[in-house]
Amino acid sequence: MTTTIASTKAPARAALRTELRRGIAPWTGSAVALTLLVPLWSKAPQWQGSWGETQSQLHAATALLSAPLVAAAACWQGGREHRRRTAELLLSVPRSRLAQVTTAATPIALWAAAGYLLALGVVFAATAPYAGAGGPSLSIAATDLGLLLSIGFVGFVVGRLVRWRLIAPVLAAAFYVLLGAPGYVESNARFLSPGEEYMLERSVPVWWFAPVLLAWTGGIAATVLLAYAARRRLLAVVPFVLAVAAGAVIAPTGADLFRENPALARRVCTVPAAGTPQICVKASDAPVLPSVSEALEGMFSRLEGVPGAPAVYVDTGIGPKDGEAALGAATRGWNLTRNRLTDPRAYASNTALTLVNRDCPDGRRTGEGKRAKRPDLTDDAVRTWLAGDRSPWDPEARPLVARLTAMPDTERKAWLGRYLATLKSCTPSEVPAL
Repeated sequence: MTTTIASTKAPARAALRTELRRGIAPWTGSAVALTLLVPLWSKAPQWQGSWGETQSQLHAATALLSAPLVAAAACWQGGREHRRRTAELLLSVPRSRLAQVTTAATPIALWAAAGYLLALGVVFAATAPYAGAGGPSLSIAATDLGLLLSIGFVGFVVGRLVRWRLIAPVLAAAFYVLLGAPGYVESNARFLSPGEEYMLERSVPVWWFAPVLLAWTGGIAATVLLAYAARRRLLAVVPFVLAVAAGAVIAPTGADLFRENPALARRVCTVPAAGTPQICVKASDAPVLPSVSEALEGMFSRLEGVPGAPAVYVDTGIGPKDGEAALGAATRGWNLTRNRLTDPRAYASNTALTLVNRDCPDGRRTGEGKRAKRPDLTDDAVRTWLAGDRSPWDPEARPLVARLTAMPDTERKAWLGRYLATLKSCTPSEVPAL
């Protein structure tokens, strides 16, 4: 009996090694890597420098692009014997159907995993030189990998059961819809979809996230595999119960599968020189501070010595407190690339705008006609002068910019002090005229 078991295992290992080297399996690994790297590289400015955004983009590409691809490849592999008309011949082989299926399906799953790991290594290496606080999430990587492995075995079984030659692309389209559509649902049940979009900029998954998600996707795959290939098909009940239990945990938990990461939300600030305001951003954006400081240097020099000028500027993602001013928005892929501002002047203008912006109700100000518009023009003139812009947004504010520029330094500082003191006012008569 020992000799028989050994002789059965040896051909199985040899068959697996052969399957790993030939057919569609190696091509699947290359295709997975390309379907991840090509779209991700085209969006590199959006994720380089942020571990959370890097992994969010990689997760989305894995679920919506690579997973359907792996399903189609595995389905095509599963229908191979039908196309070759050797399905009946395999029934005479001493190995069980389960052993045959796992031997034939495993190469697809392993090559898909290899392609994913290659892409993972490339994008992590690309973002590491620019990243701030935090790090990659092993839980997200494990669940993405588990999705590709699980969907590979499910796709293979579908290929074995359905003899239609077009089933592979149809299955890929079906999985694309199945994984993507729940994202448009408001219910917490959408988290049952492995394709749910994860917002990882300031949050991390709970410690049990990976085991439960793997039990959910892996349990479904094991149920399908055992129900099709096991000699005792009742064994499929075990992974099915495991999957249902995991789903019963995921659906009610919903967004609470993620918690805020205090290490990413904490403030990181510049060390201010004498007379220079302090700049604070969230820890994950700490490498952006030199570029922001450089962009706002001119604005700060113009505000130096002005009574009531803010001493601290804070990223809106953190939330300025009383007495603190908000920084302009810096969005990766828009005006921030690899921790450098793509348009420092526009960023300074946006920061100046947040400083002079008045949070007033509808109508913006009490008053009518030119009297109501005068504070708007004054605000535009101050924003233009602080940011060092060439011209205001409203042409009618140009004379005001000229007057502000022509003022003696001492007089201008005094006027700006009176102006800053009225920023919370919506009454036109309280805003000092230029």
